[in-house]
Amino acid sequence: KSANPQWREQFDFHYFSDRKDMLDIEVWRKDNKKHEELLGTCQVDITALPMKQTNCLELPLEKHPGSLLMLVAVAPCTGVSISDLCVCPLGDPSERQQIAQRYSLRNSFRDIKDIGFLQVKVLKAVDLLAADFAGKSDPFCVLELGNDSLQTHTVYKNLNPEWNKVFTFPIKDIHDVLEVTVFDEDGDKPPDFLGKVAIPLLSV
Repeated sequence: KSANPQWREQFDFHYFSDRKDMLDIEVWRKDNKKHEELLGTCQVDITALPMKQTNCLELPLEKHPGSLLMLVAVAPCTGVSISDLCVCPLGDPSERQQIAQRYSLRNSFRDIKDIGFLQVKVLKAVDLLAADFAGKSDPFCVLELGNDSLQTHTVYKNLNPEWNKVFTFPIKDIHDVLEVTVFDEDGDKPPDFLGKVAIPLLSV
């Protein structure tokens, strides 16, 4: 019940150079669980923003009254990667030795913020729910750690998809929980939920 809402939320998006350069933003209002109305949209051209500084943007909403105030910072992406299983970043023994040294007991206090990192190999899913009328699904997998989110490609018309991807996350809080969710891609509609598993980092 506000025409001037303040959210004060922060989100980290991993922007890779092969992705599109526009950040799309939508503002919605909700009356109840069933009724939603689009209050406006706006776009931010990421390539036009200066690097390594916080940019204060006041963005007018297209075709609707009002504007959105945002702080956007574009910084080099450190510690986050997606790769194929055959080129796994930790596959090299000398690299493993360097990492073991970096996180050894005597180096514990060298960089307090560098807690460590998590590498996740997403191999496959088995016997997924059929979300389409044809008895198939178009599954993809989303990994979330804190406010970091990465996802696999979609495997179409398959209940036993193989992704074979390796994801690397920097760890910001040892008490975080890795959430792995499988969705069914549904064209322009929101994806259908196919299942989820939560793994506390302290259990690894």
